[in-house]
Amino acid sequence: MKIYTRKGDDGTTGLLGGERVKKHHLRVEAYGTVDELNSHIGLLRAAGNEVQVIESLAEIQNRLFTAGSTLATAHDADFVIPGLVEEDVAYLERAIDRMDNELPELKNFVLPGGSTEGAQAHIARCVCRRAERLVVYLNEDEDIDPLIIQYLNRLSDYLFTLARFLDHSKGGREITWAPRNK
Repeated sequence: MKIYTRKGDDGTTGLLGGERVKKHHLRVEAYGTVDELNSHIGLLRAAGNEVQVIESLAEIQNRLFTAGSTLATAHDADFVIPGLVEEDVAYLERAIDRMDNELPELKNFVLPGGSTEGAQAHIARCVCRRAERLVVYLNEDEDIDPLIIQYLNRLSDYLFTLARFLDHSKGGREITWAPRNK
């Protein structure tokens, strides 16, 4: 099978199920941003973190692929992509709690840069928030599975906690925001 089809040369792309939309369609922006997020998480996963982190990131990548596939499926498709389930959100919450139990209490705003891996987790968090905003926006006109929005919201919390966890486990330090005094 060839990787190129030339069908997109006119500025459109095919949703799963056959419908063609403009490449700038909000649905494409949403699932494209989820895909971008998945790539950033892949970079984090490849950084050689501890096994538990790598396994969690692999689980998250699979769930993001599920979310992206759901977002990329036309409403009138004659098939259903298996979606996210509530356990996927609970998985993130348990992972957040595990990491949080090993971290000092958060008393200040944290700036990215305590460690390379922590900074990468912050980048992923920012992309996650953008994906979430796009999916929420898309949901104004199209019925989007609310678990996708919930998952992305919780995932950004996970990525923030992971950034702190990586900063501490990699021997880095949290860089706290230092506002100017008046």
